[in-house]
Amino acid sequence: MVSWDSFILFAIPSVILYMAGAAAGWKKSFGPAVALSTGGIIVLAAFIAAFWAGLHRPPMRTLGETRLWYAFFMMISGLLVFARWKYRWIMLFSALPAIVFMTMNVLKPEIHDMTLMPALQSGWFVPHVTVYMMSYSLMGCAAILACAGLIRKTGEYIDTADSLMYIGTAFLTLGMLSGALWAKEAWGMYWNWDPKETWAAITWCLCLLYVHLRLYRRGNTGTAYILLILIFIGLQMCWYGVNWLPASGESMHVY
Repeated sequence: MVSWDSFILFAIPSVILYMAGAAAGWKKSFGPAVALSTGGIIVLAAFIAAFWAGLHRPPMRTLGETRLWYAFFMMISGLLVFARWKYRWIMLFSALPAIVFMTMNVLKPEIHDMTLMPALQSGWFVPHVTVYMMSYSLMGCAAILACAGLIRKTGEYIDTADSLMYIGTAFLTLGMLSGALWAKEAWGMYWNWDPKETWAAITWCLCLLYVHLRLYRRGNTGTAYILLILIFIGLQMCWYGVNWLPASGESMHVY
């Protein structure tokens, strides 16, 4: 049975394959870049599937488990952006947060038991977490493009960032809607305004502001790039930053 102790045996080949793909992408070798990176993603997917089977529950409960999913989706998003827009450096930079989170999971593993509290024993659990992680990864790539645009003082990345943000905002909205329905099922209310939900609402409003500004071509590209970075910071607050807030102990999302 595959357990968390086996993670390093999958993480190392996954990172090697993905970074080899990133190197091929840097050299503009499209076919090898896609093949190698896809291989790295498949290796990580194999661990997730086997780990899921071993736990007898979705590996989405702890912060470490969500880091695993973020690394997985960040690799996918980086590969998709490379395949669609051919930025030769995007896979390298999208791999960095994935590698950081996987390294954290190797060096500081958490307790991964097989139990789920009653609130998590819901059909909303998997789709809610999955769409959120996909949204976070797309917006992570958009933030990388924003940083590159600010450093290079160019607006050439803004159209790509727009596409990522439109799709990412749609996923984020689905995540919030599924979360509200799940909350109604678990706690009898759609919304509670606890720290995580409050930050989720703030970040969602920032996303809507970005979409509005870009659709109506208000503001310059520099402003849009800065807003993308603020949205990414908001997502980190939603994900794990709220754990360090004074009111975190009052959150209904503490498991």
